[in-house]
Amino acid sequence: MSGQVRLSRHGDQRHVAELVLDRPQSLNALSTDFARQLRDTLRDITAEADSGAVRAVVVTSSQAKAFCVGADLKERDTFTDADLRAQRTVYRAMRDAWRELPVPAIAAVAGFAMGGGFELALLCDLIVVDTTAVLALPEVSVGVVPGLGGTQLLSRRVGLSRAGDLIFTARRIDAAEARAMGAVDRLVEAGQAREVALELAATIAANSPVGVRNAKRALRMGLDVDLSAGFEIEDGAWRATAFSGDRAEGVRAFVEKRSPNWPGVD
Repeated sequence: MSGQVRLSRHGDQRHVAELVLDRPQSLNALSTDFARQLRDTLRDITAEADSGAVRAVVVTSSQAKAFCVGADLKERDTFTDADLRAQRTVYRAMRDAWRELPVPAIAAVAGFAMGGGFELALLCDLIVVDTTAVLALPEVSVGVVPGLGGTQLLSRRVGLSRAGDLIFTARRIDAAEARAMGAVDRLVEAGQAREVALELAATIAANSPVGVRNAKRALRMGLDVDLSAGFEIEDGAWRATAFSGDRAEGVRAFVEKRSPNWPGVD
């Protein structure tokens, strides 16, 4: 199994991790091995985030033609039902590892993000696309349904009917339509998605690590509860942050008119 996922850091932005999808010969199609490598790399990033070493993640592709074109259908064409069930277990573990990242993840999308590739982006907290991006959830056209969270994640971004429009028709949308419907967060010029995503990650990483982690937790946990329960979740996040070393350092740095030196501990 060759290395199909790379993890790198950039200059003085040591708290930003870049996860590079690097299976160019198949446009980053998701084989079982590739999904397994993604799962393991994501778990490694979570361990680094828990230690305070990583505060934000950017997900990119090693080539501009595609972010990820979804499941490797050539591999699937050889599968027995048992093979498909086994792959499903790996896929689910990879999806869960993505969702368990405690720090913000930003997808930088250029070219094709199809099926599972679009879902990988949707699993991130923020999505930056450039004008070359083409997105789709075409699974029903090949006899399956989105299986990495697409039915749930897209509908939470754009609403039930808009998600249904894309999923039921299997149609492709360009970057402008994706931005207009709220499926992605930022639209930039061709070739700029990675740079803008890294700048965004650096901005996030400069803020309180405890605050950002607890804000992400509150956003995720509060999504599917009523407003009163959401307020309680937010209150818990506030308390976990307000009595941390980060809060003390943030106030002190403000008073002293300097950049904070975050301890990054609860």
